[in-house]
Amino acid sequence: MQNALPRPFRVVVLLFPALLGLLASPAPAALTAEQQRWLAPASRHEKAGWIYLHIEGEPRVRGFQHGYLLAPEIKEALRVTAAQWEHDSSFNWAWLIEQTNGFINKGVDAEDRAEMLGIAEGMTAAGVPVSFDDILAYNASIETTGYWWPVAVKKWEDSANVVTTPRESCSSFIATGRMTADGGIVLAHNTMADYLNANANVILDLAPAHGHHILMQIQPGWIHSGTDFFVTDAGLVGSETTIGDFRGFSEKGIPEFIRMRRATQDAGTIDEWCAIMKKGNNGGYANAWLVGDVKTNEIARLELGLKYIGFERTKDGYYLGSNIAENLKILRLETETHDTDIRLSSVARRVRWKQLMKANTGKIDVALAKVFEADCYDSCYQAGDKINGRALDAHGEVDPQFGTSRIPFNPAGTFDAKVVDSKMAKQMSFSARWGSADGVPFDADKFLAEHPQFDWQTGLLKSRPSEPWVDFTAGEKN
Repeated sequence: MQNALPRPFRVVVLLFPALLGLLASPAPAALTAEQQRWLAPASRHEKAGWIYLHIEGEPRVRGFQHGYLLAPEIKEALRVTAAQWEHDSSFNWAWLIEQTNGFINKGVDAEDRAEMLGIAEGMTAAGVPVSFDDILAYNASIETTGYWWPVAVKKWEDSANVVTTPRESCSSFIATGRMTADGGIVLAHNTMADYLNANANVILDLAPAHGHHILMQIQPGWIHSGTDFFVTDAGLVGSETTIGDFRGFSEKGIPEFIRMRRATQDAGTIDEWCAIMKKGNNGGYANAWLVGDVKTNEIARLELGLKYIGFERTKDGYYLGSNIAENLKILRLETETHDTDIRLSSVARRVRWKQLMKANTGKIDVALAKVFEADCYDSCYQAGDKINGRALDAHGEVDPQFGTSRIPFNPAGTFDAKVVDSKMAKQMSFSARWGSADGVPFDADKFLAEHPQFDWQTGLLKSRPSEPWVDFTAGEKN
């Protein structure tokens, strides 16, 4: 590459108008009679660090409810997402929109488009003007910043020092049959990511006019989960863990966030859910999906690379997720992971998951699942329960070795935990804990004072106190 960037990399100097509006939001306008009717069935309340949001109805209506009731939280999450992207790439948010919204837009169906338009409309009515383009780019940000960007930048700059937003690096298991105390399904998941991205503290109770009722964890302003933990009234439960060190992306496919939302809302069986996820796969946010059907107590693991797919199912056993592809085609041909390097968090966590499954065969229930999610054992250094960056409950911020994303003291790790069993799922319910799964709080100011190499995160990184486990149910009131 020469001194000047090629045309596709021209820098957009001005802030995108919608984000400019976020900096100085006008007072909200009076709601119309129609907008008041839209908002009447919607609600939000807060519990133990979580925001519970109930929305319902047609796409534009429920989108408006979402945008209006969570406008301050969406505004802040957008601000942080844009700031991290600019730090990691050197390009601003407007540039990302200009480069990616064109091909992302092509894969958006009419219903999801209407819902995102409604979110933008609701935020604007709440005095936080934002555009559909912003909401679209924000929903696609995991796959554009983490999957499209490393591929795209290499086309123009072979020597680029590519930094990507640390991808979600979660821990999860699903078990059934002989593995569990009652023979039913038990599913557990915790989200591991950069603490800047610890915005996913929304429990969305979504009752669409068409399709299945969903109870899932989301980030404010997203129509999908992102952290990916869900229960539906079709009897499906699911989670995912990212396939680590994955390389591959197609601009011609359907965005992952669209496929996830359509599968979760439209599917009534494991087969239907997986079929929707596979159709038009673009390689974005490549995950191992753990899915169960509490009507049959069958569980499955779907691993989606770009070129290769892994699929397993059983009514008697378990599947794990720790960011290592189990399918050898995906592992060898689409990732750069050394699957025996126990210094890596992903490998250490897989070892620990297998130890826990073996030691607790026939005993696993919701109570034990909560214990597993808070497990701090380091399979590499075998340092007992001292918090570290390689455990199921990871604390990269204290780890001087590899931390998370192989950066010493990286402020990243576990920032939630969720568990569900067949009985809870049939009642559209699950248990969740906001913050570290072991209850250890995180003090952002103290951390930044002790680790000035991360001072660019000042004003972006947030503290999280210790919170208790709480239960959430579809249709609950404050």
